[in-house]
Amino acid sequence: MNINAIREQFPILHQEINGHPLVYLDSAASSQKPRSVIDAVKRYYELDNANVHRGVHTLGSRATDAYEGARAKVAAFLNAETPEQIIFTRGTTTALNLVASGYARAVCGEGDEIVITPMEHHSNLIPWQQVAKATGATLKYIPLQPDGTISLADVEKTITPNTKVVSVTYVSNVLGVVNPIKEIAAIAHRNGAIMVVDGAQSTPHMRVDVQELGVDFYAFSGHKMCGPTGIGALYGKKDLLNGMEPIEYGGEMIDFVELYESTWKEIPYRFEGGTPMIAGAVGLGAAIDFLESIGMDEIDRHEKQLAAYAYDKLSTIEGITIYGPKENRVGLVTFNLDDVHPHDVATVLDSKGIAVRAGHHCCQPLMRWLNVSATARASFYLYNTEEDIDRLTDGLIQTKEFFGHAIG
Repeated sequence: MNINAIREQFPILHQEINGHPLVYLDSAASSQKPRSVIDAVKRYYELDNANVHRGVHTLGSRATDAYEGARAKVAAFLNAETPEQIIFTRGTTTALNLVASGYARAVCGEGDEIVITPMEHHSNLIPWQQVAKATGATLKYIPLQPDGTISLADVEKTITPNTKVVSVTYVSNVLGVVNPIKEIAAIAHRNGAIMVVDGAQSTPHMRVDVQELGVDFYAFSGHKMCGPTGIGALYGKKDLLNGMEPIEYGGEMIDFVELYESTWKEIPYRFEGGTPMIAGAVGLGAAIDFLESIGMDEIDRHEKQLAAYAYDKLSTIEGITIYGPKENRVGLVTFNLDDVHPHDVATVLDSKGIAVRAGHHCCQPLMRWLNVSATARASFYLYNTEEDIDRLTDGLIQTKEFFGHAIG
């Protein structure tokens, strides 16, 4: 990978923040966008802007081709069997809620179980809480090992023949751990359950093959993988999607409407009521083109090198605690400095042009498991360098010195 050439394609990176060159280390929250994605969205609005699946005029046809072309790109990117298994959503949160409300509420009842983990983002935890409350099903958690990883022995113990749904994040947005999704899916299926995956933190960073993983549903967001905000997708197995009821009703998702009854279109359109985020889909397709031009394996390799480098560099700072395993992690490091609140850490770093995230990262149960109220997080992507991590390390040392003098 030619990192300098890649960085040149991201206009936002070439600016100063508070008098310092920007070091953007918050890609786990939202990645930056390359010029090709920005241009694709701009070109759609300038040349092709029209609604899809409706008009027969030229602009409508071009918009529809671009929208459905993006669906085909997503299907190929995930190695889905067919494009109609891809439902465009606002993002991972909407996709997971669609599974919870459109599938799980119909199949779960008293005595059934839903299995998740304590490391889940709120978007893969709260929907299952609500399903359990609405149906009488029991919500169960696979316990975590001391380093935040999952033991397959614990998975075997937690999933039972009463389990209907297992929903696990592929990659933790706090711990950086990569979960054994293929193995968990096999255990779920042996017990008659379906496997749902939160792919928000995995899809941008590694090659994903939903068929090889054996998952039933897979959700992700475009804005974390160089695409626009407000667009994402849900992959689902055909038989499950065909058996689901839509959870939003209105235009374009219908087949026939009578005064007192209506019928739905085939998948995926029954789940895409109303005017979709067409420009977002176009931008997502352009983001996939961009990522594939570099190669997901190359991106994965680069980020793992950065993660190892960051773990080693930050470990040299006295009084720092790094959360999650040293090995088998993606490109993020979550940490705390002794006696310094994470928000103060982030504020001082921002004064030096370094953008990191501070807070509970939408993982409050995991924060309680870690016995902290919040953490700071530096997350890396294909445009980051070892020099960025050196800047972060120096900034943390200066932050520690600053607050040490202030407290002293």
